[in-house]
Amino acid sequence: MMERFAKLGVGAGKPFHDRELAPETKKAIEEGIAAVWQEDFGGLMKRVNAGEVTSGDVFGTREFLKNNYLYRFGGAKIGLYGNSREEALYPPYFVDAQGEKLDGAKHAYLLRFEKGQLPPAGAFWSFTMYDGPTQYLVANTLNRYLLNSPMLDSFQYGADGSLTFYVQKDSPGADREANWLPAPDGLFYLVMRIYLPKPEVLNGTWKQPLLQRIR
Repeated sequence: MMERFAKLGVGAGKPFHDRELAPETKKAIEEGIAAVWQEDFGGLMKRVNAGEVTSGDVFGTREFLKNNYLYRFGGAKIGLYGNSREEALYPPYFVDAQGEKLDGAKHAYLLRFEKGQLPPAGAFWSFTMYDGPTQYLVANTLNRYLLNSPMLDSFQYGADGSLTFYVQKDSPGADREANWLPAPDGLFYLVMRIYLPKPEVLNGTWKQPLLQRIR
């Protein structure tokens, strides 16, 4: 790989200036970068959204990832410095149950855990909101950026023991605000974090619930 990079003037301790490249070479690099974003990374995200690739596949040691540079790139873009699968898994929510991008300006959503089906964590779990364009936390009137297992006693539960989170821009009503995760007025995504995941998470027996659109 380093021998191939050297043909473009890329090497350890060497500054890189694309202005020194021939026009056709620079054009080829730009087209290659665009193709990676659209085809390779775009294809990877489709597999992530389908549950075919998990955070456990894209985070880990050099020995674990070997030369899978697409997974290494994807892991850095989606969640830089993520832990290996034995320490944490990060089930993402980039799309809803219909496979469409999450948009607080258009829809409200809910995430329902049936009784006994909360994320199986040996340590703790969390469910965090991020603004789509910036990837930052979302400012809101509650100053609430996540819902997590240390908050379990503060949530309201269904008569059947289920737990429902409301993910939306506007309040779902005073009686439901304990379970409300405020969304921005636009695109967003969510990440669940399961620290010290139990075997049923690692072997795929436990499945993350889908984010359902309610309007």
